[in-house]
Amino acid sequence: MENFTFYSPTLFAFGDREERRVGELTRRFGGTKALLVTGGGSVKRNGAYDAVTASLKEAGIPFAELSGVQANPRSGKVYEGIALCRAEGADFVLALGGGSVIDTAKAIAMGAGYDGDFWDFFTGKASISSVLPVGVVLTIAAAGSEGSDSCVITLEEGNLKWGCPKSDLIRPRFSVLNPRYTCSLPPYQTASGATDMIAHICERYFTNTADVEVTDRLCEALMKTIVSAAPKALENPGDYAARAELMWAGMLAHNNSCGVGRVQDWASHQIEHELSAFYDCAHGAGLAVVMPAWMEYVLPHNVARFAQFAVRVWDCDMDFAHPELTAKEGIARFRAFLKSMGMPATLSEIGAKAEDIPAMTAHRAEKPNGFPFGNFVKINPKDMTAIFHLAE
Repeated sequence: MENFTFYSPTLFAFGDREERRVGELTRRFGGTKALLVTGGGSVKRNGAYDAVTASLKEAGIPFAELSGVQANPRSGKVYEGIALCRAEGADFVLALGGGSVIDTAKAIAMGAGYDGDFWDFFTGKASISSVLPVGVVLTIAAAGSEGSDSCVITLEEGNLKWGCPKSDLIRPRFSVLNPRYTCSLPPYQTASGATDMIAHICERYFTNTADVEVTDRLCEALMKTIVSAAPKALENPGDYAARAELMWAGMLAHNNSCGVGRVQDWASHQIEHELSAFYDCAHGAGLAVVMPAWMEYVLPHNVARFAQFAVRVWDCDMDFAHPELTAKEGIARFRAFLKSMGMPATLSEIGAKAEDIPAMTAHRAEKPNGFPFGNFVKINPKDMTAIFHLAE
């Protein structure tokens, strides 16, 4: 295990009706006027919007609103939110929605007090040193942004889907997690969310760092919980217990408590960012296509770790004479699980075209230090191309 510093200052209010505390918590963390950031109309249909705005009013917190944040969030909404924050004098950003809404809120919080372009933080031209406080009311269990130190935004000029450098300054001050608000999610969104959670864990699990048994076991427990709870939520969308397990697992998958002390990978996410930049597919769906292909490609690098994944997460029997067969069976069971949830398995299923593979690889190269990426196995252009072809 390597040295690490872990700081996770977010207050979590978890459970039914906890959204009634939003006004009190906003004031507790310094908010006197909020910018309320939302996505589409789902938060109004499921009652979350009414509950949150009522809580703000009860606490005497005025608010301005920014709605219409879409999946794979775009820079245009960030610029709009920054301008609205300044015009309204908002000193707190409140995200009501899922990962895209939260990431947009974080980017607004970075940019509202900065004289330059918020994208400077993403390119490394500027460092994050001061942000508006961010609060979250989560309605989609998936991205884990409600507890994370990161965010991903697509710059519309150039269609660049990049993550900002990690910073504890952008971790939410509080996150309210009521599993009830995830019960109305469409099955595809629920499945995409579960896939995203597993991917966040796998990016940490597949490591070259030795002696990380504690975090190995944390990763494995979370993955097994998701594999158990997701089918229950899909079969019975109103299953509060299953929704609660998924909601807390999604947060733990990405607040880095299971990633400390180990070198993490993140290659599959980098590859998927090109897919969703080109085709605007759901992030979880893109990961369902990319991650098994990545696993197949890098398996020879550490057969023992993939065999461990197969035995501990997918309950495969260990073939000690032929551990590579166990490893391959684990990947096959992972693929089968994704398929059972209705996730895509190939590029064509998300509308991607093989003829675009060179363009996606070239697009990745436009990012500063774009290649190589990943730490379990370093991915160069030829590797990225090969992984895409394995996903055809």
